[in-house]
Amino acid sequence: MLDEMTDRPKLTAKGARTRARIVQAAAALIHERGVAGATLEDVKVAAEVSGSQMYHYFPDKNELVQAVIDYQAETIVENHRQALSSDNGVETWRNMVITGVSQDQGKGGCPLGSLVGQLAESDPEARARIATGFDQWAATISEGLRSLHADGELPSGIDPDDLATTFLAALEGGLLLAQAERNPRPYETAVNTLLALTIGGAPRSTSSRRD
Repeated sequence: MLDEMTDRPKLTAKGARTRARIVQAAAALIHERGVAGATLEDVKVAAEVSGSQMYHYFPDKNELVQAVIDYQAETIVENHRQALSSDNGVETWRNMVITGVSQDQGKGGCPLGSLVGQLAESDPEARARIATGFDQWAATISEGLRSLHADGELPSGIDPDDLATTFLAALEGGLLLAQAERNPRPYETAVNTLLALTIGGAPRSTSSRRD
């Protein structure tokens, strides 16, 4: 069998683990330094692999960047899916997203969204992959909202898909403000206000208010 992304032989279990380690290391470095600031040599050192291993899995940086985009999207989608499908799903989801931003004051921005400004206008393949990631993210939020819609807990006339897109826009916009201000309050305000307007009763924290 061939790997559907690269037309190479399917990886062994050990090979898959090594490749995953490289991608995870690259994802962390790119989030911290940006695409231009993370070299293949940096990734090789961070992933603790040899040069031959590095170039076996990723012959060039572009291929590695595409893998990082997929990794960031898959990680975000899985985290949101787990939170929304848990008991008290919306509350668990709210706490997850706000805690994540509060811990680092928005530094680095969104692991997926921050790649838009760096790649969307210069790399059509990257832009398409990022757009697909956002589509999957919105669909995951929509899945979580559909149970509320079925139980009559959303205002009549609100479409879960449209609301999911609105939530995603609020998350991205709020995180951009939090990143610029190094303060999670804009993000927390966006999430809480939208929850209060659409679902009602969203708890408000004062932990991130400015003095």
